[in-house]
Order: sequence, then C-alpha cells, then structure tokens
Amino acid sequence: MGKVLISKWIALGALAVLLSGCGYNEFQSKDEAIKASWGEVVNQYQRRADLIPNLVNTVKGYASHERETLEAVTKARAQATSVQITPEVLNNPAAFQKFQQAQGELSSALSRLMAVSERYPDLKADTSFRDLQSQLEGTENRITVARQRYISTVQEYNVLARRFPTNLTAMMFGYEVKPTFQVENEKAISTAPTVDFGKK
Repeated sequence: MGKVLISKWIALGALAVLLSGCGYNEFQSKDEAIKASWGEVVNQYQRRADLIPNLVNTVKGYASHERETLEAVTKARAQATSVQITPEVLNNPAAFQKFQQAQGELSSALSRLMAVSERYPDLKADTSFRDLQSQLEGTENRITVARQRYISTVQEYNVLARRFPTNLTAMMFGYEVKPTFQVENEKAISTAPTVDFGKK
C-alpha cells in the first residue's frame, strides 16, 4: 500500500515537472493576463459610454437643431453597449470583430459631435461641456493605453501558442491563437474626438 502511494506521488511529481516544462503553466499565466488586460479595455469603453449621455444633453441645449448628429451618437452608444464581450468569449473572432466595429462606430460618431460643437461659441465656453470634453479626452487616452496592453499580452500568448515546442502543448490542451485588434479597426477606434477651442 505504501509503495503504491509513493508511486502515485512520484507520478504526480513527474507530471507536474512535465507540464511546467512544456509551458502549461505559462499558458495559464498568459491567459489570465489577457483576461485582465481585456477587462481594462472594456472598463474604459464603459467609462466613455457613461459620459456620453451627459455630453449629448449638454450639446442639445446649444445645438438642438443638430438632431442628426446627436441621434447618431446616441444610436452608436446604444449599439456599442449592447455588444457584450466577456473574457470567456475572447476566443470568438466573430464576436470580437463585432465588438470592435461597434466601438469604432461610436468613436466616429463622437468625432462628428465634437466637430459640430466647434460651431457654437457658447457651447465651447460652457463649463460643463469643457469638463465633459476633458473627461472624454482622458478616457480616449486610457482606452489607447489599455488596448496597447491587451495587444501586447495577446502577442505574448500567441507567440507561445505557435512556438515549438510549446505549440505541442497548445494543441494538446486546445490553446488556440487569440484574436487581437486588426489594423483597420485599430485605426478607426484610435481616432479621438477632434476638439479645438481655438478655431471657429
């Protein structure tokens, strides 16, 4: 009985060493890093979405006849917040692309709204608008940093998943290459709202 128990412990020890040596633990670590970095991306997108209703209401007071632009922002925000992508579905390229597209459309709508605001001197001088604009600009910067961190963590993971011999571990345990931001979408959503209080 004692020999059987010892044999089991030896086998478990050998298995642990084998899994560690083949990159299994590294996959776990990098997978969690991707989830954490993606969580920060989503957090910053949500912060932006939370600011938009106040921003739209502020602009409405000064530019009520710019209905088309205001409605476009509201619609884009609704679409962006309706697409939920959790860390568990990060392996779904279609869902990931849909999420990116929604956020890109929201960025585009916000850019148009900020361009419209340039036509209204009273709006540009309004304290609440300037505060919201400042918060929004800071959020865009945070989104950029969060996306960069996500891209970096996905790159490290994907290199591990494709590099020999850890690619064998990836195949054995089903660690597939994860989607990241595509160049064309990255360009679209990296366009921060244009704000220039010095020009009319």
